[in-house]
Amino acid sequence: MKTIKKGVFLVALLIAQISIGQNIDDLMLYRQDFKNISGKNTVSVTSYTKGDLNLVFVGGAGDVDVFSLDSEGNLTPISNHELYKKKGPARGMVADNIGGTDFLFVANKHGNVVETFKILDNGSLERAALIEDTEDIHLAVGITLQVIHMKNASYLFAGGLEKETPGLSAFKINNDGSLTHIQSMKDDEKIHTDGIIGMFVHKIKGKTYLYTSGFQDNGVSSFRIYDNGKFKNVNNISDNTTDRYLTGAYPVTGVKLGDNYYVVVGHRHHKYYDYAGDFIKNKDFVYHGDGVSVFKINNKGALVPHFVLKDDETSKLQGQTRIELVSTDGKEAVFAVGTRDDASIQLCKLNEEGILSPINYLETGFSIYYGLRSHKIGDDHFLITGSNRFDFGKAVSYKITPKLDRGNKVIKHLVHLKYKDEATQKQVDEAVKAFVDLQEKIPAIANFEWGVNDSTEKHDKGLTHSFVITFKDEHAREQYLFHEAHIALVNKYAPLFADAVVMDYWTEE
Repeated sequence: MKTIKKGVFLVALLIAQISIGQNIDDLMLYRQDFKNISGKNTVSVTSYTKGDLNLVFVGGAGDVDVFSLDSEGNLTPISNHELYKKKGPARGMVADNIGGTDFLFVANKHGNVVETFKILDNGSLERAALIEDTEDIHLAVGITLQVIHMKNASYLFAGGLEKETPGLSAFKINNDGSLTHIQSMKDDEKIHTDGIIGMFVHKIKGKTYLYTSGFQDNGVSSFRIYDNGKFKNVNNISDNTTDRYLTGAYPVTGVKLGDNYYVVVGHRHHKYYDYAGDFIKNKDFVYHGDGVSVFKINNKGALVPHFVLKDDETSKLQGQTRIELVSTDGKEAVFAVGTRDDASIQLCKLNEEGILSPINYLETGFSIYYGLRSHKIGDDHFLITGSNRFDFGKAVSYKITPKLDRGNKVIKHLVHLKYKDEATQKQVDEAVKAFVDLQEKIPAIANFEWGVNDSTEKHDKGLTHSFVITFKDEHAREQYLFHEAHIALVNKYAPLFADAVVMDYWTEE
């Protein structure tokens, strides 16, 4: 009997693996939940598993919010915590276990510090340590943090957009969460550490390598990391107009597939910064399109240009600000690319030969600015994100599953409202008009109709006004939900609502 059960289990496992492999080219992401945050915007998102808790940390201007994430993708608020000097935004957040204690490390961008918080048993935070910027350690305008575990100690690497003295710094992480400075390397004309917005670590044949993006100097660099936390430059790759897209090099991630190690680099081109002025140091750049660059790592840990996925009409890659590894089986990997200018999340597949190809994308309806995080619960993969928009103020979760076949169906979005007794008729009329006017402000709305309840069956629960909005697809629904005009309407008129029922369904046109 035991043998039969084992055999059945192995067959089931094989079928599951085959099913995953067959579906990888048609994966899609579907929104599960969204919650308000206390920070002014959502700039950075990270996650961490502590015991049975799946925690999400959302960093914005002034605060860090903590949520739990359940197996359905629902977000539940736990706590919020004020940043040093109420500054921020929180950038480069990373959670890890150091000497048996769970910590969250936060680069406070305009507070010019790195803050350490202890993660308590319920997921909330308690400040443990803080280190301020000096002329030698490049913590001003901090953007990116990376924990690297070595044989005898763990180290925190930090980089950012420091204007006068950019560079890369390493700190030993002590068991109480405090940081001891080990080494700093000042940026020069050779290395790409001016504006480090992305970092990734590969451990190859017993050696540790760190890869960094240089937003300002338009390139990527590799470094060998030693057991004592010291590091040295290995090689540097600059932007060109032939086989890489590195102007405004931004997110950096990677994966091992088969015997090959890859680093994947995105960019938000300087052309997208309308306010460039003094912000962009090197004005001598050429716009040659948008693309995600793939580098292969050689036996010395050096970056070697390998492949570029160029943006076209079938993909959403304009203004890449975060690339997250979603899943890998060792032969193929799925990545999620968050874009600020396309306001989308693009799913891509990297195969063992290092060829990156687009899968599906979702137009989120909001710009993504660094805040995108992949998290796995059981066999399910989720993405948590938000927006730099100051009117947005939300964390959003998505589940990644095989794409649903909608056929030629459209979405009917039903909103039923009851206004408070104290709301005047003038206020109600004004709120209704604002709702009706959305069809002129949001192109994603395909059709709009509304009316006042006329039922005599007495099952309306006191709801008086119904609005029916038609969307052609998921993209349109997201664009409506998170559109500035819709959010402004909710923020202004929600205090007048006594109750609301919202339902969506798919139907034939």
